[in-house]
Amino acid sequence: MRVLLVEDDPLIGNGLQHGLRQEGFAVDWVQDGHAVALALRTTPYGLLLLDLGLPNQDGLMVLKELRQRDDTLPVIIITARDTLPDRVAGLDGGADDYLVKPFALEELLARVRAVNRRHAGRAQTALTVGALRLDPVQHRVWLRNDEVLVSPKEFVLLHELMQQPGAVISREQLEERLYGWNEEVESNAVQIHVHNLRKKLGSDAIRNVRGVGYRIGEMA
Repeated sequence: MRVLLVEDDPLIGNGLQHGLRQEGFAVDWVQDGHAVALALRTTPYGLLLLDLGLPNQDGLMVLKELRQRDDTLPVIIITARDTLPDRVAGLDGGADDYLVKPFALEELLARVRAVNRRHAGRAQTALTVGALRLDPVQHRVWLRNDEVLVSPKEFVLLHELMQQPGAVISREQLEERLYGWNEEVESNAVQIHVHNLRKKLGSDAIRNVRGVGYRIGEMA
């Protein structure tokens, strides 16, 4: 998943960007409210992590403008504003969750997973497609009863495909979800990840739809 992080504190921003990337997320980081609209116009995101006390434009105004455009992008507010009126204003303003600083990365990750489940209309955490099962909480993958070890990027690619079984996702779309602005991407990066996953899961695990992209296979 590609995440837009909006945080003006360099220490917090660096820490969150590093921690999320270690978990396999692609993260783009901006530090003021005006930069958000430009980022959203040019890049598709799966989640917005939004601080409130931002230079140039307050986070609540950023959120208001987002929802006025009928943009349903999931938003988690991350802020030091901890009063009840602040939390109510954030949630009533259209945020999907509200997290007060300081917080542990593990809690943020759990809230990200919960928000994603709600937006996908799923109650269960684990994803299952045929004989393949993926647990986003534990970052583990099983083929039938055998656990399969995958790299963080392989895990994210597999997760993206398993969230939309039957759908074909293009190489460009997968690149956008796997890599952030400052990450170097080789032209065949997605193909390499797909090749490695096929070696681990079987040649039918990921199907190539020629000229279109990739979809998850229906493995028995």
